[in-house]
Amino acid sequence: MNRSRTQLLNERLSGLQDSTPEIVGAAIVSADGLSIASVLAPPIEEDRVAAMSAAMLSLGERIAEELGRGKLEQVYIRGSAGYAILTAVGPNAVLSIIAVPEARLGLLLLELRKIVADLQLLL
Repeated sequence: MNRSRTQLLNERLSGLQDSTPEIVGAAIVSADGLSIASVLAPPIEEDRVAAMSAAMLSLGERIAEELGRGKLEQVYIRGSAGYAILTAVGPNAVLSIIAVPEARLGLLLLELRKIVADLQLLL
């Protein structure tokens, strides 16, 4: 039986979450704010994550351009309750992950690089 692209993407996100326990949620979002795939636990709302990710992506791209920093690759947010990291997955999508405050950032970023390469093949 053939699996849909959404199923494959959800499997990859679940695998990322299983292999990196510091990640408590992940979503792939289109540039226009639509959810493509996600593994988000309540009370996190998929639609809200999608809309905020698209807004942050747009703002991050403008900042990178205006400040002469080249093409946007990543937006990193650290709050008292943990991290939110948005990573570009091709020109029309972004991977948003939510991680606990104890996350080892270097390992987390390494895992993100690996999964982004994998996700680009599926999108």
